[in-house]
Amino acid sequence: MEHVTEQQLTRRQSTVWRALRAAAPQTIPVLAGYFVLGMGYGIYVQSLGLPVWMPMLMGTVVYGGSLEFVLASLLLSAFSPLSAFLMALMIQARHLFYGLAMLERYKGYGLRSFYMIFAMSDETFSITCSAEPPEGVDRGWFMFFITLLDQFYWVASAGLGAVVGSVLPFSTEGVDFVMLRKPIEKAEGTEAEKSGEEVGA
Repeated sequence: MEHVTEQQLTRRQSTVWRALRAAAPQTIPVLAGYFVLGMGYGIYVQSLGLPVWMPMLMGTVVYGGSLEFVLASLLLSAFSPLSAFLMALMIQARHLFYGLAMLERYKGYGLRSFYMIFAMSDETFSITCSAEPPEGVDRGWFMFFITLLDQFYWVASAGLGAVVGSVLPFSTEGVDFVMLRKPIEKAEGTEAEKSGEEVGA
């Protein structure tokens, strides 16, 4: 009986490891983007005088990108829970639709499903919608590790930025523009695609 249990444990570990190895290459572009954005966020939070650990905490609990930049400023202003809630709702409302769109795709994966819906960013949504696991790789673990790695990249980059900001003091003017530019570039990309389609027609 013990021998069977050991075999099952080994098989499970092999399944998880294969999924991690298959998911990691899919997240490399996210790592490149999150490194720059996360560093900027960590430096910005540190420039506000908040603790070094704050970017990592918010990256873990909130994980909202643009929302985290706003929350960093709200932490230093007068306490207004209603305003904070409405602001968060306006910035992150699209994630409600992300979650709804992925309910069927994430169905049947237990607690992993709740985490994957919670930690779904724009980039993670794009990858999990399009990427297919290689043959023999468990789909649930594959999508789980894509989500986990993406969040890890953000938290680690934000923490590194906070440390750099505390050790190497320099002007942070314009750093908060990093997250403002992100949705603008998305909008410009969409308009460019539309223009290209019109010219092609």
